[in-house]
Order: sequence, then structure tokens, then C-alpha cells
Amino acid sequence: MFYGAVVWDPWLIVAQIVCLQCLYYLTLGVFLSFLVGIRVSRMSLVYFFDFASVTTSTVTGCAGYMLYLIERAKKCLDFSATLYIIHLFICIIYGGWPSSITWWVVNGTGVAVMALLGEYLCIRRELREIPITRYRSNV
Repeated sequence: MFYGAVVWDPWLIVAQIVCLQCLYYLTLGVFLSFLVGIRVSRMSLVYFFDFASVTTSTVTGCAGYMLYLIERAKKCLDFSATLYIIHLFICIIYGGWPSSITWWVVNGTGVAVMALLGEYLCIRRELREIPITRYRSNV
């Protein structure tokens, strides 16, 4: 959980980023298989990384994963931005610089929704009461 002193652990941060990135692409694959897979004969990496194939119907997010992986509201924006920056670099390597305004709008909206919804879910979890058991003596 998130109680107690915060210790800087770079291996934990890298593991969280890798796990969040993998869950993002897994979720993106599931959504794309339903949204795009029924309209095309064969799915490929073009639908994941080519900016020309991104439309407003292919946006996804991973805010629910951040509730369990990140657990801190103040880290949600950092991890959301990191996820989409890594995705931007992969898209640049795969298909070049995204020149479609739709790609920028979809991914900008995605990072905003992911960060805000992730912070909301984490804040709700952080504000729950801490259960404290009271022991009464039988005197």
C-alpha cells in the first residue's frame, strides 16, 4: 500500500512503467480487435503505431490499471505522460512523425483522461479511512 515513508526505488518505477505500457498495448489490442477487427480482414501493427490509422473511434485508456499499479494520485500524471511519450517514440520509429491532427487530439485527450481519472480513482482510495482496531482491557 501507500502508507508510510516514500522510498525512491528506481527498479520499482521501471517495473511499473513496463507493466503499465504492456497493459496499455494489451487493452489497445482488445479494443482494436472489437472496433477495427470486424471491419478488416487482417489486423497488423499499423493499427497500433501508424498515425494515419488512428481515428476518434480507437481511443483507449488505462486509468483503472493505475489504481493498482501506481497507487498514488500525485504520480498519475507522470506515469500517464510517460506512457504516451513512449507510445509517441514507438509511433515515430514505426511510421514517422504523426502529422494527423486527429492523432494528436486522440492521444492528448487520452493522456488527459488517463491522468485525471487515475488521480480521481487513487484519491478516492487514499481518502478511505485507515482501519484501526481498538483493544479494550477487561479491568
